[in-house]
Amino acid sequence: MTGQMTSHSIQKAAKLANILVGIGVWDDLDTLLPLLKDPEGEKILQTAYQFANLQTSTRNIVTAAERAAKVVFALKTYAHDDSSGNKIEANIIEGIYTILTLYYNQLKYGVEVIINYEDSLPAILCYPDQLNQVWTNLIHNSIQAMDSKGTLTIDVRQQDDQIKVSFTDSAKGIPPEIIPKIFKPFFTTKPPGEGSGLGLDIVKKIVDKHQGQIEVESVPGKTTFTVVLPIEIVSE
Repeated sequence: MTGQMTSHSIQKAAKLANILVGIGVWDDLDTLLPLLKDPEGEKILQTAYQFANLQTSTRNIVTAAERAAKVVFALKTYAHDDSSGNKIEANIIEGIYTILTLYYNQLKYGVEVIINYEDSLPAILCYPDQLNQVWTNLIHNSIQAMDSKGTLTIDVRQQDDQIKVSFTDSAKGIPPEIIPKIFKPFFTTKPPGEGSGLGLDIVKKIVDKHQGQIEVESVPGKTTFTVVLPIEIVSE
């Protein structure tokens, strides 16, 4: 496994291989290559490892196995490779649930997640793995902003020929003077070494690529990031 990752120029191959083995992934590595090459890949795998090892007592072995299986499935879904450059139809709700599965261990102790969506939501034409990066960044930022304690509300609605996805957290809020800067490359309010300042910049680039928009509204105790995506991307 380490040799295969090294042949694909994946950094920290030995460490990542150990994590994968701990989760229960022994083969079918090709489907995970996009995730392993992702800058956030190691963090996601560490979260999955913790999640898969939550239950250790004999009484809960079946539950632990089921949860570990969900993690492996979520990892492979997250790593879905659409590198061919072709857009495909994908379900936004499934993508969001995939990311929530990977963040389960960070959510379960103090973050209440509320998801509201319409059962009749259509699939959208998109690049699914890139949208998963958007959901990952927005969910991760909310968890950090709330210091892992609070409420994260996710609303997904169809609005004419668009899908509107909102992430609202109960953190202390973003100062008004900071909001115009948050989508700029390398801007971060995190301490040195804790943030690259590229997360929201990448999010905006991906949303732009999908011909969508992203907006933020914030007051003390409530911050909402809203992503609006067309159901079908117009060919350029």
